Amino acid sequence: MSNLSEYKRMDGTAISELIRKGEIKPEEVLDEAINRIEKINPAINAMILPLFDHAKKFIKDLSKDAPFYGVPFLLKDLLAHLKGTNMASGSRLLKDYVSPYDSEVVSRYKNCGLIIMGKTNVPEFGLMGVTEPDLFGPTRNPWNLELSPGGSSGGSAAAVASRIVPIAGAGDGGGSIRIPASCCGIFGFKPSRGRVPHGPEFGEVWEGAVVEHVLTISVRDSAKILDMISGPDKGAMYWLPRPEEPFSISFQKDPGQLKIGFSVKSPVGGSVHPECVNAVKAAANLLEDLGHIVEEVDLPYDGQLVADCYFNLYFGQVNGLIKLLKETIGDIDKYKVESETWMFNLLGEKLSSGDYAASLIKWNILSRAMAQFHEKYHILMTPTIATLPPKIGHSRVKGLEKTFLELVRKTNFKFLVNPKIVKKISIKRLAEMPFTQIANLTGQPAMSVPLYWTRENIPCGVQFIALIGEDGLLFKLAGQIEKASPWKDKIPPLADKL
Repeated sequence: MSNLSEYKRMDGTAISELIRKGEIKPEEVLDEAINRIEKINPAINAMILPLFDHAKKFIKDLSKDAPFYGVPFLLKDLLAHLKGTNMASGSRLLKDYVSPYDSEVVSRYKNCGLIIMGKTNVPEFGLMGVTEPDLFGPTRNPWNLELSPGGSSGGSAAAVASRIVPIAGAGDGGGSIRIPASCCGIFGFKPSRGRVPHGPEFGEVWEGAVVEHVLTISVRDSAKILDMISGPDKGAMYWLPRPEEPFSISFQKDPGQLKIGFSVKSPVGGSVHPECVNAVKAAANLLEDLGHIVEEVDLPYDGQLVADCYFNLYFGQVNGLIKLLKETIGDIDKYKVESETWMFNLLGEKLSSGDYAASLIKWNILSRAMAQFHEKYHILMTPTIATLPPKIGHSRVKGLEKTFLELVRKTNFKFLVNPKIVKKISIKRLAEMPFTQIANLTGQPAMSVPLYWTRENIPCGVQFIALIGEDGLLFKLAGQIEKASPWKDKIPPLADKL
C-alpha cells in the first residue's frame, strides 16, 4: 500500500495507528521490514538471527488494543530470552544455546504488541563499547560503513538508524544504550535502577548497574514502552514505585525552567573531540533559547574513582560469569572465548573479595556526590562519548597487545597477568567513552539525544542525566527538545534511498 512508502519516516506509534485504522495490515508492515532487512542488513550486519516464521505466527495472536499493535521489533541477543530460540550472547561458547523460557521483559515487549522478527548483534557477553564479536563479525554504522555503531546494543542501534525497525531491544550496563544511540543518531534512554525487572531468573544484573529498555526513533515510543515494561515482577529484589503520571503523558508536558549544568571535560583526563564539544555547546544554546538556565560546571564526581569502581565490577563480573558457565555447561573451551574476555576473566580471578566489596561500598560516594549536585541543578549534560564513532577494529587489541593476550590464554599463566598493564589498556579504551558509566553506578536515569551531525554527516549525541527516579523529568525535556530540533527525518543515505 502507498502508506508503506513512508515506513522509514514513521515511529512505532504512527505505524500502529495506521494498522488500527485499517489503512495497512500487520502482514504488510512485516513484509516491508523483511524487505529492508534483505536489502540493508548485508551491508551493516545488524541482525544475526532471523525469526520471520516466528513473527508471522505471532501476528495471528495479536491484540488490537496493544499500544504497538503490529510493529516490527528486533531483540538484542543478550539477557532477553525468547523461548525456543538461540541466544549466543555474541560468544562462540554459547552459539548453540537455546533459551528455555521468555524473560519477563520479553513477555512485556510481546504485551506491547511488538512483533519479534529477529535478534541483533552484540559484542561477546556485551562487554565492549563496539559491536565486533568474533562469532558474527562486526556490525557497521549505517552513516559510514567504515565506522562502528557503538555497543553493546550496536546491532539494535544500526537497525533502528537504518529504519529496518522503528524500535529494538537494548540494555545498558556502562553506556550500552546511550553509546550506540549517539553513534547512530537515534534516541537512547537508560531508565533508573529498579525500573525494569530482570525476571524470572535474576533480581539484578551487575550489582544493579544493568537496566534493559529499547532504542527508538522517537521520544514517545521510548516513553510508552517504558510505561509497559516497568514495574516489579514476582520475586523482584527491589523496585521503584510507578510515577504519578505515565511517561507517555510526561513527554508531552513542558518541563518548566530547568537549571542545567554542563561539562565537556573528560572525567578521566583524556581529550574530547572538538565535534563532541560543539554538540554540547550547540545543545546549550538550544536549551537557553527554550528558557532554561544553562551553566558550565566541573563534573561533580571523581572520574578516577568511577573508572576504578567500574573496572573492578567489570573484571569481577566476567570472572563470575565464567565460573557460572563452568557450573552449568561443564568444562569450557577457552579458545571459544575471545582472548580479551579471557584476560578480563583472569583479572577478575586475581581480584580479592575484599577489593570487590570495597569497590561496591565506594559507589555510595559517587551516588552522594551526584545527589548533592542535583540539589543545585536538575540535569547534568555532557557529550555521550568523547569521540566520534570509532573505526571498525580501532577498539580491539592488536599487534603486541593481542600477541600477549593470546599467550596468556594459551599458557593460562596467571603470573603473566599484570593488572597495571591491563589497567593501562582499559583506561585507554575508557578515555574514548568515559561519560556514561557514572549513571550505571549511581542508578540514575540518563539519555542520549541526537542533536548534532558533523559536516561529514556523522551523528554525535548529547547525554543528559537526572536524579534517580526522575525518568519523567528527562522525558519532559526530551519531548521539548524533539519538538524544537526534530531528528526523525535524519536517515542514513543507504537506508533513505529504499
